[in-house]
Amino acid sequence: MARHTRPVWMGRPSVLVRTAKLIVVLAISALMLYPFWNVIAVSLAESADVRYGGLLPRAWSLDAYQSIIRGGIVSRALLVSAGITVVGTALSVISTSMMAYGLTRTRDLPGLRAVLYLALFTMLFGAGMIPNFLLIKNLGLLDSYAALILPGLVSAFNLVVLRNFFLQIPRELLEAARIDGCNDRQVYTGIVLPLSKAVHAVIALFYAVGYWNSFFNALLYINDTSKWPIQLVLNLYVIQGSPIPQVDNPNQVIPEPQSVQMAVVVLAVLPILLVYPFLQKYFTKGVLTGAIKG
Repeated sequence: MARHTRPVWMGRPSVLVRTAKLIVVLAISALMLYPFWNVIAVSLAESADVRYGGLLPRAWSLDAYQSIIRGGIVSRALLVSAGITVVGTALSVISTSMMAYGLTRTRDLPGLRAVLYLALFTMLFGAGMIPNFLLIKNLGLLDSYAALILPGLVSAFNLVVLRNFFLQIPRELLEAARIDGCNDRQVYTGIVLPLSKAVHAVIALFYAVGYWNSFFNALLYINDTSKWPIQLVLNLYVIQGSPIPQVDNPNQVIPEPQSVQMAVVVLAVLPILLVYPFLQKYFTKGVLTGAIKG
């Protein structure tokens, strides 16, 4: 009888191969972690250490962060971005979810398929910068937070993802609820939403990251500097290198401009990094939804 040997790729690799893989993984991890460590180290380094790169500071200092907090501009921008992100994400998830559920009833209500095609059309073509600006201006939304939320309230991609998930819910389950006397609102809130927590968490994370990182819309529609989100402040003080105004204090320690810039970067990235661990399990489950059937 012929011996059945396992394919090469299914066999246990040798010690040399495993060691080489470990070295490659560690090298790639070091290359990816180096920029993060550099930013954090420079933001916490004292002035003398910053001049020499700040990768291994001899002493740690919070002068850069204290300088930013005393200035007030970055703190206000963080609050503006947090408000836009929270309100915009909530409105977007609610609007997208209800619209996606409604578009699953294309067989029951005429005209919904045309609405679906209209939403999908926006994935292929956009109006352009000038028409969008004129629309926001004619609606009287310039210099308002609504200009940063309403134009991107519903994402066609997220709409398709939610609609496809809703279509995978057995129709028999929904019909049974209707036979028991539930109306569409009760079916949606009592059955559809509890079954789709994971995919809603994924959509919420997509929207939150988009609102937090929104830069171009704020650059176009917001002229009042007191209403600037953190991304515009980040561009002003980090990319353009403008100094952050400070409160007059003769005893105040003036940190290096590079430390202040890196501290602004850390404060701009930190909120999303803090939120992601709480949504990670839903994110993994939502991404795998629909990959396994039966």
